[in-house]
Amino acid sequence: MRSIADNFLNCPPIWIIRIIAATILSFFSIYTAFWGVFPDMIQRSFHIGIILFLVYLAPLQNLSLSDLLKSLKSYLFIILALLSLLVMFYHIIFFDDINDRWGELTNYEFFLGLAATFFLLDATRRTIGWPIAILAITFLLYALFGNYLPGEAGHRGYSLFRVMSHLYLGGSGIFGTPLGVTATFVILIVLFGAVLENSGAGKVLMDIANSLTGKSRGGPAKAAVVGSSLMGMISGTAVANVLTTGTISIPLMKRTGYRPATAGAIEAVASTGGQLMPPVMGAAAFLMSDMTGISYYEIARAALLPAILYYIVLFSVVHLEALKRNIPIIDTKDIPSIWETLKNGGHLLLSLPVFIYMMFDGYSVMYASIWSLMMAVALSYLRRSSWLTPTKILRTIENGVDAVIPVATACACAGIIIGIITLTGLGLKFSSLVISLSGGNLFLALILTMIASLILGMGLPTAAAYILVATLAAPALEQLGINQLAAHLFVFYSAMLSSITPPVALAAYAASGLANANPFKIALVSCQFGIAAFIIPYFFAYNPVLIGIEASIEMILIAAFSAVFGSLSLAIAIQGWLFSKISFIERGIYLFVTFCLLSTSFLLGFIGVVSLIILVLFNLFKSKLFKSNI
Repeated sequence: MRSIADNFLNCPPIWIIRIIAATILSFFSIYTAFWGVFPDMIQRSFHIGIILFLVYLAPLQNLSLSDLLKSLKSYLFIILALLSLLVMFYHIIFFDDINDRWGELTNYEFFLGLAATFFLLDATRRTIGWPIAILAITFLLYALFGNYLPGEAGHRGYSLFRVMSHLYLGGSGIFGTPLGVTATFVILIVLFGAVLENSGAGKVLMDIANSLTGKSRGGPAKAAVVGSSLMGMISGTAVANVLTTGTISIPLMKRTGYRPATAGAIEAVASTGGQLMPPVMGAAAFLMSDMTGISYYEIARAALLPAILYYIVLFSVVHLEALKRNIPIIDTKDIPSIWETLKNGGHLLLSLPVFIYMMFDGYSVMYASIWSLMMAVALSYLRRSSWLTPTKILRTIENGVDAVIPVATACACAGIIIGIITLTGLGLKFSSLVISLSGGNLFLALILTMIASLILGMGLPTAAAYILVATLAAPALEQLGINQLAAHLFVFYSAMLSSITPPVALAAYAASGLANANPFKIALVSCQFGIAAFIIPYFFAYNPVLIGIEASIEMILIAAFSAVFGSLSLAIAIQGWLFSKISFIERGIYLFVTFCLLSTSFLLGFIGVVSLIILVLFNLFKSKLFKSNI
């Protein structure tokens, strides 16, 4: 034990401070999961205060004590870290006084609000880049000067004092619902994922995926699809998933003959889709539940079939890509044994069914998360190879909290935007604009919503992108007759796609480093492989049976059957290959068949099934005829 303590004390001082702060935040979240959360303002202030403290100390964490003392920059960042902590902790220290005044802003608090806004915008810029920071600044300017805009775009005008009162002390500003979800549910889910990853569960999932798919053509790519779908639902972020599973899958794909850009794109699309996969679905699902009032169980159930369709298309496209490129089957010695994998590491996965059972049995997300987390820790000690040693525990805390930081800053920054939207009534105006531009046409409204999601979601985590667009556009879709859950799932899909859509595609950028390929090219190929996610949302928006709304079991089964074959038809159209190359005209017919099979019409569905059978038989005959003439 002495050597562990000595090693810890010999680490850079700022790193030690960050680990202590991260540990405090982790145990605070665990404590509140067990004993109940504090009042919203206290819970959220503590969370974002520690987060900002960690952000400003991050640039100094590798510096030695002597380097720290020599650098003026170090003193600046330490001061910023302490000030940001103090500004956010003000709500905790003076909680009773603020409540007694019913949240009335004092002159002193006005300057604290300005400081909090500055620190948050700056921290957001440092963690996830400029896009959402610039967007938040734009909304702030709109609040201050929007009264000068003509017509419906303007508002009655708000002073800076009124804006700060709303953002700093109000319940829908910085400390609003998005931050609340991060401070309660998300951090526990992320810590749960970090425990699984550092105990070796992530590798077990990838080994299982390789065992199941390794003996088929394009096995490593298929393993990436299967493994990333499983890990993605735990991590909840496309970038984290790429950096986790991609380290294994991308080099293996390249070794078997996939082009670097293709290997990176497959991993990016597979990792992005993991956010759709029940039962976990990452942070956005919890936010959706909180914003809509729909239970998490209903959201997970509704998302199941669209998620399956997403991966059927991706898996099929990957398979056809392997056939088209004649990708060889990997050597059997490189394929792990599924029985050996389960024997040595299967115990690490037992916490997942516990989490699933508790969620679907009606337990709260926090309660299910904390018990699953504790079980994952306990299970790691069943085998010596998976022990969470003190070093691994520290790494788990560090990785988990570091993964939460960009989500927390983005959600708090999104709180600024949402606060301005509620203050100025911009949400209603935006909804009216969407309806006006679309002329009341639902299809055009859906297209406009998806475009808005892709633009507003550039460079953002899916959770933050979803919050923004859901606040602005989802009400417009509901006004046009779409079911609330279908509208929010549509927005969720659209927001998620910003991770793979150029020019700012975070998942593609994450994959580029591992694949050693141009990120823009990876993003373009990702759009091709992930085209199902661009198309499927339109079908369940028109046909809510696909997400189980107002439908019997028989209707859902029929819709699922039809949708699966529609997805396969879409995959063939995307690749232009089945048993052999298909013509441009044939690809167009396959797209028409996809439309028929995913539609609500029984007649079109029947036409689609018959057409698909004829097309497949024709391509099979053509392929055999071609081969016989060689």
